[in-house]
Amino acid sequence: MDALTLLLTRQSSPRLIAPGPSAVQLQHILDAGARVPDHAGLNPWEFIVASGEGLDKLGECFAKAATLNGAETELITKAKMMPTRAPMVITVVAKVKQHTKVPEMEQYLAAGCAVMAMQQAAFAQALGAIWRTGALAFDRHVHQALALAETDQIVGFLYIGTPALKASIKPNKAGADFTRYL
Repeated sequence: MDALTLLLTRQSSPRLIAPGPSAVQLQHILDAGARVPDHAGLNPWEFIVASGEGLDKLGECFAKAATLNGAETELITKAKMMPTRAPMVITVVAKVKQHTKVPEMEQYLAAGCAVMAMQQAAFAQALGAIWRTGALAFDRHVHQALALAETDQIVGFLYIGTPALKASIKPNKAGADFTRYL
């Protein structure tokens, strides 16, 4: 698939099954994330890969956060199972650095671009993926359990695997509908 077709037909895959990415596919995905625009070469991101037992560890982390936040048993169980919705979850973290020429916002955006690039790399390799955030991305317990610094911020959980079913194609959006000219 050529790059333009990939961009114009991008579709999240909410239902993912095994197999997940091979070692080579994962390397392409991670490398794509590291190639995004990055003013001053700060590399303001970290990629935390969970698969196999790592998914269980991430699930325990989510369940503990839900427990500490006073969630009901049903929601705690759901939180624990969330990472198992795919064979792999990559947590993408913005690791903002102080810099006189690069505002914090640019660094957050770079980390967000990394998620998008990794998702596109998954699609380009016939994998499915979905970018999720939610309250757990901002939860202090989750941050502590993942050994993040106080200034770090999770910008997304990228779930990757084989699409369980072909997602219905959403209607195309015309960019012109969101555009104005000066």
